[in-house]
Amino acid sequence: MSFEKEDAIYVSSIFENYFGNFERIDQYMKDQKLNSLSGMNINTLFPPEEDLFSDFSMHPNDMDFDVMAVPNDTWDTLLNITSSHINSASPGRNLKLAVVEKNSSKFVGFIRLGSPIINCKPRNELLGQVFTQTKEGASRFNNSSMMGFVIVPGQPFGYNYLGGKLLAAICCSHAVREICNKKYNMNLCLFETTSLYGSSKTVSQYDGMKPYIRFKGLTESDFLPMMHGKPFEDLKTFMEEKVGKLVDDGVSSRKLKISQRIIALTKQALKGSTELEHFLKIIEKAKCLTEKKRYYISDYGFKNYIDYANNKTDELIKGENYEKFELENIIEWWRKKAVNRYETLNSEGRLRTELEVWTSGKHIDIIR
Repeated sequence: MSFEKEDAIYVSSIFENYFGNFERIDQYMKDQKLNSLSGMNINTLFPPEEDLFSDFSMHPNDMDFDVMAVPNDTWDTLLNITSSHINSASPGRNLKLAVVEKNSSKFVGFIRLGSPIINCKPRNELLGQVFTQTKEGASRFNNSSMMGFVIVPGQPFGYNYLGGKLLAAICCSHAVREICNKKYNMNLCLFETTSLYGSSKTVSQYDGMKPYIRFKGLTESDFLPMMHGKPFEDLKTFMEEKVGKLVDDGVSSRKLKISQRIIALTKQALKGSTELEHFLKIIEKAKCLTEKKRYYISDYGFKNYIDYANNKTDELIKGENYEKFELENIIEWWRKKAVNRYETLNSEGRLRTELEVWTSGKHIDIIR
């Protein structure tokens, strides 16, 4: 088996043809989503969207909510027909929750919390990187922090009622904190998440959510988006015919490791040639699809959460806003905003009344 310069030029053309289709991150995300739909097995006898909130004549004043765990297959199916993302689990903790409107018994959105990513510039600046210096410090940070990987409202519930803000605030509630503490034996005091879009967007659904969520800076952005669907499978097959198995079975982040291995082999085979310069430009242009994300945190109303997460104290101290993080208070905070939003849309004739799911075959223009 061998991988020659001609093979590397062919691989370079595959990357160029694939990533050349996208000028913006939303175009790339939609392509990912459409590729994933072909593999979904949907029960048409009992369509899953029947479990999603769809009564958009209901006024926010008539709503009440609860947070619950649902079976994994139900959660996965409902999220997949709702979200624009390809949602895969990350290593470590993996808590899936659904938010239900209690009067209709219908789901309005979905949440997945997990272990924080290892490296995050604005968080390192916030905590001073003390938590990385000792095993005990890293353990304390891990035991007191969770990251929001999925915060996805159904649509147009999100559009009509500011559903994204409702779900994000619920992530910061003492109800969710207690669920995490009980399931993982934690003492949660730091919630973090990032915006869906990057720094090119001037707004985020997390803006205007103090004291629940606060902006703390921008993440770094220097990674290549994944290739998906048939182009990736064809490329993988071609490479393995040339060089054999690309990564060992069972390796974590297998697809990422395969992509990195292909790029490394291509660079090596093109070394010293003008074709290498062209390939590097292709990779750099593709990286531009990813952006610095806005980083947000919640302290659950504790005023010394930084010292606790840094292992400088063993006692969390409640701040003046602690009671605001109770679920019923969060819902009332949301309700005031949702009433204004709903009544404005209704009076202007802009209220959306048709449930939007990816399996409908209709155009989806809200990225969530």
